[in-house]
Amino acid sequence: MKYFKLMSSISILTLVLVACGEEETKAPATTPEPQKVEEEVVKEEVKEEVIVEPNSEKETDLETIETLYELNQANWSFKPISDAPSEVVLLTIDDAPDKRSLEMAKTLKALNAPAIFFVNGHFLDTDEEKAVLKEIHDMGFAIGNHTQTHANLKQLTEEEQRAEIMNLNETIVEIIGEKPKFYRAPFGVNTDFSKALVQEQGMLLMNWTYGYDWEAEYQDAVALTDIMVNSIYLTPGANLLMHDRVWTAAALKGIVEGLRKKGYEMIDPATIQGVTE
Repeated sequence: MKYFKLMSSISILTLVLVACGEEETKAPATTPEPQKVEEEVVKEEVKEEVIVEPNSEKETDLETIETLYELNQANWSFKPISDAPSEVVLLTIDDAPDKRSLEMAKTLKALNAPAIFFVNGHFLDTDEEKAVLKEIHDMGFAIGNHTQTHANLKQLTEEEQRAEIMNLNETIVEIIGEKPKFYRAPFGVNTDFSKALVQEQGMLLMNWTYGYDWEAEYQDAVALTDIMVNSIYLTPGANLLMHDRVWTAAALKGIVEGLRKKGYEMIDPATIQGVTE
């Protein structure tokens, strides 16, 4: 319960609270864009104190999101900051919003499991596709940039690479009202130019620690659930890669529940260093 003190004297003291955010949906579970609550208190001679207890709705609006995890670029996992829980993983969904992203978002929302949805511009050509992305964002999930056409950036000129990243950023802003905070290159292939551009745009560049749903033997919900939960690469802070696929959507609930049975919780993308403001 947060308490805000209203100081008064002969003249009325002012308390200004600024709490901008919304969503983020992109909250992934909210991945609303967290903003710090600023307080400006004009103080004079204090004669009395008035304690104001905000209602639950206001209390939620005023909460700030703490930075808890740092990306380790040596292996693309996440390290806890200070005493943040270490038994955690990050869930990510690439190639959104193709055919199953909304279904996957609803599954994750019901499980209270945050995630990042990395989107491609060629899945945002129609009003219906744009509406799906907006709905995912409004459900609180973080949205990431996965380039316009899913091209291998090493095969493109610098201007073509710029277009792949910047054109999609502009589209995302038009749809959800904010620029993506995360970036992942197709195939995990980056260039010096794309890295510099992503940094210039204030996005966090990441790859992944493991994923299997593009391999033929794991294009089945049972097999995929088993490998995602029992992979030898499942370690604290693992960065899990999944895609908008029929079998992945079918496996998603079992993956989350299996990870939790092993003692793992899901990282809220809004708590990653370089993302909170």
